[in-house]
Amino acid sequence: MDDTPARPVQPLAEEALLGLLLPFWQLVIGAVVVAVILLSVGRLARRGRSRMSAALLITATAIAGLTALGVLLQS
Repeated sequence: MDDTPARPVQPLAEEALLGLLLPFWQLVIGAVVVAVILLSVGRLARRGRSRMSAALLITATAIAGLTALGVLLQS
């Protein structure tokens, strides 16, 4: 017959559970990142025009946009 050793079989339930939890944790991490960005932009905006330039707002918007695109386009 066949002399090759049998590979250990991994239960499908473990892979299914991990598959269900992984998107949830990515969503939680993404929500925390968005909250921190919004809080920091709000704090900078309260400090006034002297400490915040248009370049800083553009940079923060670009970071938030790239983060959102990365989360949405990830497969």
